[in-house]
Amino acid sequence: MVTQAFAQEAETPSEENLDTLVDATHGEPVDGHAATDTHATTEAGHSDIFPPFDPATFPSQLAWLAITFLFLYVVMSRLALPRVGAVIENRRAKIDGDLAAADASRQKTDAAIAAYETALAAARSNAQAIAAQTSDAIKTELSDKRKAVEADLSAKVAAAEARIATTKAGAMANVDDIAAETAQTVVTQLVGDIPSESVRAAVAKASKE
Repeated sequence: MVTQAFAQEAETPSEENLDTLVDATHGEPVDGHAATDTHATTEAGHSDIFPPFDPATFPSQLAWLAITFLFLYVVMSRLALPRVGAVIENRRAKIDGDLAAADASRQKTDAAIAAYETALAAARSNAQAIAAQTSDAIKTELSDKRKAVEADLSAKVAAAEARIATTKAGAMANVDDIAAETAQTVVTQLVGDIPSESVRAAVAKASKE
């Protein structure tokens, strides 16, 4: 009995369901069996497959994919890519400019180093030449001074020798006189007076021997 009551309630639509069906059919009344069939058909029309994975939607998805790809391609090729290319080109130009400036600076540095080395070599050569010239000049000056000193010394020695010879000759003459006078004095005391000429002759003869 209870089962039959539930079955009758399920088969007989409620007043709310009838109102809904009437609204759906623009005010035309629909019997309970028709409403039940419509509800069953609506539930059967729904699919349990996720729409992106539904093969029935692949053509539309491919079409929208192509449209989106073309739109993005046009936007990228017309707007984004030129800007990116311009930025890359500017960076490349800046890098090339920096590399060129660095290479120019390196060349200037190499040239400055070469010039410095050349100047240093020239300065060393000039210094060696000046040192050699100075050494030669000093040697020549010292040689000239040495020759002048030697000549002066030779002259002085010659003059001294001449004075010595003169003094010696004078001394020797005085020695003969002194010896003669001494001998005459001694002889006079021993034997008496003797002529001075004889004494001088004897002294001169003795000195020569």
